[in-house]
Amino acid sequence: MTSLSRETLSQIYFTMRLTRAMEDRIHKLFLQGRIVGGVYTAQGHEATTVGAAMTLRDGDCIVPQHRDLGMHLVRGTSPRAVMCQWLARGNSPTLGRDGQMHIGDMYHGIVPMISMLGASLPVACGVALTMKMRKRSSVVLASCGDGATNTGAFHEALNLASVQKLPLVLIIENNGYAYSTPTYKQFALQDLAERARAYNIPGESVDGNDVLAVMETVRRAVVHARSGNGPVIVECKTFRVRGHSEADKADYVPTELREEWLAKDPIQRFETYLREQGVLTPALQAEIEAKIKAVVEDAVAFAERSPAPDGATVTDDVFAPDGPIAIIGEPDSDNPRYVNALDRRTGKPFTTVSKAEEAVGRR
Repeated sequence: MTSLSRETLSQIYFTMRLTRAMEDRIHKLFLQGRIVGGVYTAQGHEATTVGAAMTLRDGDCIVPQHRDLGMHLVRGTSPRAVMCQWLARGNSPTLGRDGQMHIGDMYHGIVPMISMLGASLPVACGVALTMKMRKRSSVVLASCGDGATNTGAFHEALNLASVQKLPLVLIIENNGYAYSTPTYKQFALQDLAERARAYNIPGESVDGNDVLAVMETVRRAVVHARSGNGPVIVECKTFRVRGHSEADKADYVPTELREEWLAKDPIQRFETYLREQGVLTPALQAEIEAKIKAVVEDAVAFAERSPAPDGATVTDDVFAPDGPIAIIGEPDSDNPRYVNALDRRTGKPFTTVSKAEEAVGRR
């Protein structure tokens, strides 16, 4: 049996089940027309997303993708915030300006994702470089799909992370399909973790439907990165049960392949293990199921009674406020320098400029 406590094992199971229950509810809300726009869920990814995030500690950061609800829940995003986001309420993390999981929470160390998958990875490098420069013993856990590993940003980020020995752990959620293109049509590799060799960093593949295997593999990677040894790639091989989005029927997936992966469902596998270890009793399972139902319904009810976005604020935080730009040096100077030094409190240029600001102007 794993060295994890019964309480930790129960929490892992609860979070995996909560992740799926929330996405099932989001799926139904979409079918009812109560969620507008694209809906991207990750049924089948729960062991990968929850397991990877469970290896982190306070002070670490995640840079998730759109299928990483499990990571959000582990790191502290509330179910209410998630439902407000999907229903585009005025009190959602994006204040109703977005209805998908393009959210972050810097208080909990969650960096918002970028829709162009792969483009978040250079940002993750920037966060990791900041941690290194500030001499923090923190790690950045970033994720991407198999298709994103073919983008230039993926390779640029890995090269930078390797050269600078950044405390970065990259999770490749290889679910077999980049939208509808199977991996055998994308890569001449059996394991995407092999791409780590090109950057002289460790890479390891793991069964992404085995939550304990994911946790152990990512834990080793986190220890490696936290110790100053540089980045690590962990490829989690899993399966996306639903389509790329809820509008995608995924009829390009062979029936036999789908059935093969459904038989390896990560939650069912973990349930079996917990029962065999005497952790998941009928009473505990009933308690967890009741709690999950209550949490999900509370989140939906809270979102539905939350206010819609105020149309008068539609341009807030989109355009810079009108006003002058400060000039460093005398206005009649032969070589005036401009910087964005407007005092937002008064709407007037600063009257004095620090040496640091002058240096910015000189550059």
